[in-house]
Amino acid sequence: MEYILTADIGTTALKATVYGVDGKLAASCTREYLFETPAPGQEEMAAEVYTETFAAAVREVTAGAGISAEKIGVIGFSTQGETMLLLDEEGRPLRRAILWCDSRATAEAGEIVRHFGAARIRARTGQVGEDAIWPGAKLLWVKKHEPGTFEKIRKIVQLEGWFSLLLTGEAFGEDSILGSSIYYDIREREYWPEMLAYLGITEQQLPQIALPGEIVGRVTREAAARFGLAAGTPVSIGGIDLSCGGIGVGNIRPGSFSDVTGSSLCTMALTEEMILDPRGQMPCYCSAVPGLYMIHAYASGGIGLRWFRDVFFGETFAGIPWNNPFTEKNSVSPDAGAAGKIPSRNTCQNSPETGAEAEPGMPSGFNAFDYMDELAADCPPGAEGLIALPHFIGSGPPDLCPEMNATLVGLSTAHGQKHIVRAIMEGVAMNLCRILEATEALGLAADRIVCLGGGAKSPVWCQIKADASGKPVITTDGYENAGCMGAAMLAGTAAGLFPSLEDAAARFVHEDREYLPDQKNAAVYETLLGRYRALMQALMPIMR
Repeated sequence: MEYILTADIGTTALKATVYGVDGKLAASCTREYLFETPAPGQEEMAAEVYTETFAAAVREVTAGAGISAEKIGVIGFSTQGETMLLLDEEGRPLRRAILWCDSRATAEAGEIVRHFGAARIRARTGQVGEDAIWPGAKLLWVKKHEPGTFEKIRKIVQLEGWFSLLLTGEAFGEDSILGSSIYYDIREREYWPEMLAYLGITEQQLPQIALPGEIVGRVTREAAARFGLAAGTPVSIGGIDLSCGGIGVGNIRPGSFSDVTGSSLCTMALTEEMILDPRGQMPCYCSAVPGLYMIHAYASGGIGLRWFRDVFFGETFAGIPWNNPFTEKNSVSPDAGAAGKIPSRNTCQNSPETGAEAEPGMPSGFNAFDYMDELAADCPPGAEGLIALPHFIGSGPPDLCPEMNATLVGLSTAHGQKHIVRAIMEGVAMNLCRILEATEALGLAADRIVCLGGGAKSPVWCQIKADASGKPVITTDGYENAGCMGAAMLAGTAAGLFPSLEDAAARFVHEDREYLPDQKNAAVYETLLGRYRALMQALMPIMR
C-alpha cells in the first residue's frame, strides 16, 4: 500500500498524519509551538520553529505508522493563511514571520482601502472592509517601519510557499492562500499589477502560481536528508486550512455548508462563480477545491469556553491544553486516561482511536469541557435571559468589527456557571445564524451544516446549533483530523492515487451523527437572534 503524508500547519501547533490510500489513518502526531509577541498587536514566529517542528513530526509520524519514507506516495499541506515570510536572495528569512493574526498593519489596511476604494478592492479580491491580516497591508507596514528589511526582500511567501521552497527548491502559492493577500486578483487568478506597484513589489518577488493541491515538484536530496523523507517524493501544494478542513468532511461541491468550531468559528459555502456581496458584508475567497470559490466568515468560537474554564476553574483545569478540544492541537497517547498519567504535549498515536484523558486529581476520562457540556445541558434554552456576545477576538463578517469585545447582557444573581456556559454556546450559535443569513442572502442555500473542529465533540453545542438554525447538524468520523484529511484527498487526487476528489471523499468521509432541530426551541432562538442583532447594532459604534 502507498501512503500519504500530510502536515496541517496551524497557529499554535503542527499536526502530521499518515493515511493509507484506503482512507484509513495509520498514524498522527501533533507538536506544539509558541509564537512571540514583541509588542501589543504583534504576533511573530521564527521560520526555524516551523522547519524544525515539521522535521520532528515527519520522523515521529512515519515511525508511528511503522513505515519507511519510501512508502510515502505523496506529501500534502494544509496551512494557515496570511502568515508571511520575507526572504533574501539566498532564500533565508530576513525577519521572523508575521502571523495572520498580527494587527500591526491596521492603519496600512485603511490606507490601501482609501487609495483604491472598497468597491474596486472587492471587485478584484473579494475582500470586504479593511483588515490588518492582509499580507499586502503587512508589507506596507514593513516598507514604512523596516525600510532596510524591505529593500532586501527577494521573495515574499506564505507558509505553503516556504515549505514548497524547502522541499522542492521552488516557491509556489495557490488560489486559496493568495486570495486574501490583497495583491491577488481572484477573478483572473493572477497577481494584481496596480496593487503590486502601490506596494512597491514585483511579480518576480512572489511565488509561482499553482492550482490548489497541484504537484509542484519533488523532494530534493538535500530536503530528504533534512526532513527524513525519500528523494523524489511528489509534493502537493495543498490549500488553506479552513478549506482543507471542509474538504475533509466532504464539503467539495456547491450546496454544502461547513462550520469549523475551534478557538474560532469559521464557515465555508462553495460556489462555482465569484459572488460579490453588494452590501460589502461577506468576503469571497478562492476555495482549495480547484476552480471553485467560497463565501467564508470567521468569528470567536471555543475561545470563550476556554476563558470560562481558566477563570472559573482556576488551577483545577487551567493550563492543560491537551484536554482542550477547541485548540485541535493534540492527539491522545495510547496510555492516556491511565491513573496518574498526563500525556506529553507532543504526542503521537498509531491508530485513529482516541480515549479521554484524566485531569489531575479527577476521575479517569473527566475533563473540563465534558463538565461544561453537563452544565449547559442542565440549563434551559435561552439561558434564562442571559445573552452572550462571544467576541473575545473581535467580530467577523457579516457584523465586522475587529474592536468588538465579549459581553454578557442580563446578568443577575439568579444566574450561575451553567447559564454563562450555555449563553456562550448560544452566542456562538447566534453568530452562526447571522453568517447563514448573510450567506443565503447571496443565493447560496444551505440545507444542512457539517460540523468539524473541537466544537463538534460537544453534543449539547451541536444540538444548540441545530435548534437555532433550524437545520440538521452533521458530524463525521475523524473530523478532528479534517485539515489533514482534506490535504490528503487533494494530494492523492493530484498524484493519481485517486481518480477524482469525489472518489477520495468516498474513501475518507463517513458521516457519524445527525442532530435534528427540536421545533419546541425554535421560538426561543428566534427571539434570541433578534436580541443578538439589536445588541450588535447598538454596541458596535461604542466599541469602535
